Amino acid sequence: MKIEIWSDFVCPFCYIGKRRLEQALHEFEHRDQVTIHFLSYELDPDSEAKPNQNIHEYLATRKGVSVEQAKRLNENVGLEAKKVGLLFNFETMQHTNTFDAHRVAKYADTQKLGKEITEKFLHAYFTDSELISDHKTLKKLSLEVGLNEEDVEELLGTNRYANRVRDDQELARQIGIQGVPFFVFNEKYAVSGAQPKEVFMEVLTKVWDEESKNSNHKSLTKTSYCTGEGCEVEE
Repeated sequence: MKIEIWSDFVCPFCYIGKRRLEQALHEFEHRDQVTIHFLSYELDPDSEAKPNQNIHEYLATRKGVSVEQAKRLNENVGLEAKKVGLLFNFETMQHTNTFDAHRVAKYADTQKLGKEITEKFLHAYFTDSELISDHKTLKKLSLEVGLNEEDVEELLGTNRYANRVRDDQELARQIGIQGVPFFVFNEKYAVSGAQPKEVFMEVLTKVWDEESKNSNHKSLTKTSYCTGEGCEVEE
């Protein structure tokens, strides 16, 4: 089974949804036959590389609410994160542009380290409050998962893998993705949002059973299996 996941490194529900899927896979009998591939999605392509607002101010501006309301929203998201063993440090989080991080992740894919770099970048942003647009930070994190230092440095000095990032985003547009996380199972079923573990278990079982029975393959269109918590694209 193949699972494709559109996500962004500054999307809290992407990290939460990732963990919930992993928890479901831990209980899934056929987990060893499941492959996961992450695809690029930018929630706010116009974000500055160097933040000029804290995360509460940024959310308040984006949602059109007060800073205090934004803080409460973030607190609630933090509580959901804790339920799956994640720590979100909103007070020191540095919202930023993620395009270069996505380019590095595309390179990591070619080295079979896509899952590792995705986890590394998410943890760096949400827990360690690192600035994941900073090239020194990206190089440091890349080395920690085993990527070649010279290759990463050369990549960041050019525009390599930019087209692959944009291709992912164009495919997302074509199939009607308007927010992340967005999970596609065998190009057949889509799950939108950070659904509960039980929903992921249901979809995993359903897809596996249908494929095992050699059911007719149905290509994904713009419909989705279910929707829920997620981050919407910044227009």
